[in-house]
Amino acid sequence: MELQASLAAQGIGGRLLGPDLSFDGVSFDTRSIRTGQLFVPIVAERNGHAFIGQAYAAGAALHLTSEADPYRRDHTCIEVADTARALMDLARWARPQMSATVVGITGSVGKTSTKDLIAAACAASLRTTANERSFNNEQGLPVTMLGAPDDTELLVVEMGMRGFGQITALCEIARPDIGVVTAVGESHTELVGGIDGVALAKAELVQALPRSGIAVLNADDERVAAMASKTGAAVLTFGTTGDVRVRDLVLDERARPRFVIDTPWGSQPVELAVSGRHMALNAAAAIAVAGTVGVDLATAAAALATAGVSGMRMEVIELASGARIVNDAYNANPTSMTAALEALAAMDAGRRIAVLGRMGELDDPELGHRTVAGLTASLGIDLVAIGTDLYGTAPVDDPVAAIGPLGPGDVILVKASRSAGLERIVTALVATH
Repeated sequence: MELQASLAAQGIGGRLLGPDLSFDGVSFDTRSIRTGQLFVPIVAERNGHAFIGQAYAAGAALHLTSEADPYRRDHTCIEVADTARALMDLARWARPQMSATVVGITGSVGKTSTKDLIAAACAASLRTTANERSFNNEQGLPVTMLGAPDDTELLVVEMGMRGFGQITALCEIARPDIGVVTAVGESHTELVGGIDGVALAKAELVQALPRSGIAVLNADDERVAAMASKTGAAVLTFGTTGDVRVRDLVLDERARPRFVIDTPWGSQPVELAVSGRHMALNAAAAIAVAGTVGVDLATAAAALATAGVSGMRMEVIELASGARIVNDAYNANPTSMTAALEALAAMDAGRRIAVLGRMGELDDPELGHRTVAGLTASLGIDLVAIGTDLYGTAPVDDPVAAIGPLGPGDVILVKASRSAGLERIVTALVATH
């Protein structure tokens, strides 16, 4: 999004120092900044002002500053009281200048995969921009908005939640026209007093929608379905019931869904390239959004047939030994663990192994982990715990050695909360098999 520095400074209550110029997009990371962007030095564990020189070496056009940094003498900058706050203010100020329809997505599970599928389905007909990785917070969302090309017709953004009021704050910036809620599960429950608190926090998205907007809600999740009473917007539901319905669902040998989707715009067979029964509901949400913004149903389904999702989310890796790894190591909670384990159980395999690490931010960690362990046993899956004894089994130091030789017919799921960093186990399994 191309903006003029002088107007941006005025819009956020900052002071322009140096010659006026235009910039296109923003970044707070010197490793990914592009030529012509505004660099935002965030003051957190590390002070981003120390990296301003690197930002200019990488092509930054100007920077924000809240300190007496030396670069304000020779470069254009906008002086503000707080650079992180100014980043949010800048996106909020720029939002009315965007003509794109904005889709906001939240949920305890499936946000990123649903975002990826929505973007794929809609990009078949509309110029679509979506957040990279999991840019779903007070820094990532503004970066996505301000980085969207000027001709963007549909902007798709995730909205994460780590407490009450956070989604409201993100909605004040993005002002979504369409709000999608995927599910309410046991994620971040310790921060909001349990699963009902999660539902209250997630409902902030539908409460923020304008009366002209549309709330796209999971009819299969009673807490999500109940959010219909909390919004003045129109409501479109999806699931195995609702307005956009999945029926005749089957899974192939890699647990990839095949189903028929019934919608207000007709019915269509759908095949997905990603694994897991739960991905069918994510795809239903994508089709609901695509139909709402005028994408032809057959066109959307064709796009979903080849669409992938972001890394470390039900990512199937074929090993040289003939075994398969399901890398779902990006994050975990009991709800997403259940979906991943059920997908593993549905895959053609002679031996199924789950390498599981700790699930964080649960209000009752012991119950959450015991429940997952019980499901693993009931599905006939071998459990290898790493970094925690909460699953009721002693954790292993070397899961690769504990698993032993692998060959055709072996499938290994690797999953834990982000803090566990279990992608290292995936790397080790690939290297040794």
